[in-house]
Amino acid sequence: MESRTLPVPDGLDGSRVDAGMAKMLGFSRTFAADVADAGGVLLDGRPVGKSDRLLGGAVLEVSWTPRREPEVIPIAVPDLGIAYDDDDLVVVDKPVGVAAHPSVGWEGPTVLGALSAAGFRVATTGAAERQGIVHRLDVGTSGLMVVAKTERAYTALKRAFKEREVEKVYHAVVQGHPDPLSGTIDAPIGRHPSHSWKFAVTPDGKPSITHYETIEAFPRASLLEIHLETGRTHQIRVHMAAHRHPCVGDPLYGSDPVLAERLGLTRQWLHARELSFTHPATGEWMTTESPYPADLAHALEVLSDA
Repeated sequence: MESRTLPVPDGLDGSRVDAGMAKMLGFSRTFAADVADAGGVLLDGRPVGKSDRLLGGAVLEVSWTPRREPEVIPIAVPDLGIAYDDDDLVVVDKPVGVAAHPSVGWEGPTVLGALSAAGFRVATTGAAERQGIVHRLDVGTSGLMVVAKTERAYTALKRAFKEREVEKVYHAVVQGHPDPLSGTIDAPIGRHPSHSWKFAVTPDGKPSITHYETIEAFPRASLLEIHLETGRTHQIRVHMAAHRHPCVGDPLYGSDPVLAERLGLTRQWLHARELSFTHPATGEWMTTESPYPADLAHALEVLSDA
């Protein structure tokens, strides 16, 4: 068991307990929330929950059980596609069920582990379990993801993603028919106020912008092309659910399980279709594309035949 006792800076007065702990102690917000849920946080001697508010100048006492740091374990992923590869970077076509990198609580395959097993070398600074990772895809989302192999590529790509100089195009099948058929959702996203493992549109969330356009409408669903200006966790899933058109096969955000079962889906219909950016070494604009995997293509066929 480890513990820390420290005063709350005035600048964090009014902050949520989990958010303030993350800033003061370097925890992930999820881990901070878990510590609070376990009763490991006292504020001026009184137990507080993750969503309670900090008080500037108060004494914060935190006790927690250290977790073993995640590590990259080489695990072959036969259906991991390589869309592009050179000395600076590799663009992978990630299958569903594979995480971007190791994390506490995840014991399945990862992109970094699959690349290691296939003989790829990633040499950048940063946490060992996240080397080369400049953006992520959810475990349940398939499609394109770039991994930097060199420090030069890592630095340039991180900056490009931060400055929104990367074009990310997703395709999604959502329930119903968005009205209007094309538009922009501009709504801040933050942690869900009552479920730490989910995200939601919240007043104090981070700015998040999603552009969508209907490609094809089916009797009960629509195929959309989606362009992201920002890259928040679960952004498309949260925004479409808030728009009352959740991704088909996404029960976490309110989809109809009956429709997913009829389409043979065991995950959300969401695919990172195109990825475009300036190559960090050549300066050339490059684009990679990914076809629909078999389960998503089958679901579209069923919808088309309805």
